[in-house]
Amino acid sequence: MSVRKILFQLHKILGITTGLVVFIVAITGCCWTFKDEIESLYDDYKKVTPQDKERLTPTKARDIAKEIFPNNSIHGTVFKKADDAIEVIFYDATPEFYQSIFLNPYTGEVIKINDHLSGFFAFVLKGHMRLWLPKEIGEQIVGVSILIFLLIIISGVFLWVPKQRKNLKKRMLFDWKNTTGWKRKNFDLHSILGFYVCFFAFIIALTGSIMSYNWLKYGVYKSIGGEKEIAFIIPENKGTKTDFLSTPPMDLLITKLSKENPTAVAFELHYPKTKEESIYVEISNSNGLYYDADFRFFDQNTLEEIGTPSLYGKYENAKTADKILRMNYDIHIGAIGGIVGKIIAFLSSLLIATLPITGILLWYGRKYKNK
Repeated sequence: MSVRKILFQLHKILGITTGLVVFIVAITGCCWTFKDEIESLYDDYKKVTPQDKERLTPTKARDIAKEIFPNNSIHGTVFKKADDAIEVIFYDATPEFYQSIFLNPYTGEVIKINDHLSGFFAFVLKGHMRLWLPKEIGEQIVGVSILIFLLIIISGVFLWVPKQRKNLKKRMLFDWKNTTGWKRKNFDLHSILGFYVCFFAFIIALTGSIMSYNWLKYGVYKSIGGEKEIAFIIPENKGTKTDFLSTPPMDLLITKLSKENPTAVAFELHYPKTKEESIYVEISNSNGLYYDADFRFFDQNTLEEIGTPSLYGKYENAKTADKILRMNYDIHIGAIGGIVGKIIAFLSSLLIATLPITGILLWYGRKYKNK
């Protein structure tokens, strides 16, 4: 068999095998793209009237929230501007529990409790990440299928190139007449749309696979010159507990960071799980973006700042390879390009979802020529 025929068989078999998974992942990814923009239309409860008084401290917010969910773990507490509610996030992997409590920062009143595992976007995310199957099974199926999809894209590009240069135009433009049959139209939809979307499809699939597999993340990071640890590392305290502070050091941290970072969008404080673990704070510097956040770590006894060997540290200290890997999620959802990037991601996902359909129809048309 020629190389072209081998690629064709590979493309066909892999496409039929993973078609349903790719369709579901693409459609759900399409729905997820504008999640933040859609949710902003009905999240007025996140805003409060500023008052001339101190806001809740991290320990006070934690104590109020723990009264509601005493048996669950707090992931972190998010502090924003003076007119924003404080969000206390609870997360447990087993059994899965993911809810947020929104508090009035001046009175401690519970404004709303959000269950992140229910509702439309929770349904979409479960489909996107695990096909609504049990996590251990679904995530493996999706991960392997998207890796295979990368091979399908590459083989599809080689098959798209016509044997004769004079036919190149036909592979790039729709030239339908009244006499054009459905098989020809379907072939054009698959090959022409596939060609125009292949670059974005490859980027979306690759960034998704990087999130799924640490070995791929490590390989990509090292191949572009990365030198740091790719794991998220929370360093241990360096100092010892002292009694010179009348206020718990943690409760001074948000006020301190707010003064140092007046343009920051949000401060997500994570409570130490042990006496040895430092406090880490994720400082968001842009709305809707994650890559330029600062991950800072502080001794829970003295508030001395501690460095981390991980690439997840201060953004200003990140090198080019660190920045590229940290951009991975923002690239995946198109947020890296603002609203234009999200529109591109939306349309690309929509077109990707058509490829398994037109591909199956191509296979059907060849196999059942007489029907």
